[in-house]
Amino acid sequence: MPEDPLPLSLAVITLNEGKNLERCLKSAAGLISEIVVVDSGSTDRTAEIAESFGARVYFNAWPGHVAQKNVALSYCTQPWVISLDADEAVSEDLQRSIRNLFESGEPECAGYWINRKTFYLGAWINHAWYPEWRLRLVRADAAKWVGTDPHDRLEVPGTAGKLQGDILHYSYADLQDHLKRTIDYGRIGARAEIKKGKGFRWYKLVLSPWGRFAKSIVFKQAWRDGWRGWIIAFSSFLTCFAKHAFIYEACLNQQIREDQGGITGERMQ
Repeated sequence: MPEDPLPLSLAVITLNEGKNLERCLKSAAGLISEIVVVDSGSTDRTAEIAESFGARVYFNAWPGHVAQKNVALSYCTQPWVISLDADEAVSEDLQRSIRNLFESGEPECAGYWINRKTFYLGAWINHAWYPEWRLRLVRADAAKWVGTDPHDRLEVPGTAGKLQGDILHYSYADLQDHLKRTIDYGRIGARAEIKKGKGFRWYKLVLSPWGRFAKSIVFKQAWRDGWRGWIIAFSSFLTCFAKHAFIYEACLNQQIREDQGGITGERMQ
């Protein structure tokens, strides 16, 4: 006999997630009372799949990761929200852990951290990207998304608890997808830094990527994941390098425009 759904909304943002969304929504079936999907213009079957699970689908032009997830949060009507990316799923252990949390009444904390485990190039990653705690189960009226794109994070006032079980993350379709998104994340990170008024610093271009690489290999022990761990470590290096290189490019282009404007002004005098 199926168990009653909890006073819990599932919030997901999407763009052409037809290959991932069904797995995500199916993993939370029976646990949640509503599904909220905020889409930024999918041209595949994303909306159709979402509606087949009874989701309320909203369109919102892409404003950035943080802003879009706050839009999704605002549409949720249940007292509690679990936020997932379309390429994530709720493990069976996590399902039980969440249900147990609500069995004794209203949960005590305003939010709960959940570990995320990533499936990458045919295997689960046990070190480079694990453990990776994320605040994902929150009281709806207390939570908000913050951070700098693309590194969004949920926040709640006060302390948060931890739940057993993992969010299962089916990250990249293949190596090409990973490397493409690595560059994309570098570009997004650069735009966010520039928006905050931060300029180019040569030492960050030279040193920061190696710091990211060392963190992955030494502190996260990515080498224990074999060749996948080394690829992950170098992708971390590349994301950081790309971010500072894009900042340099933007500053250089701005300087060229200013110089050309100055030359034009001199000729007009």
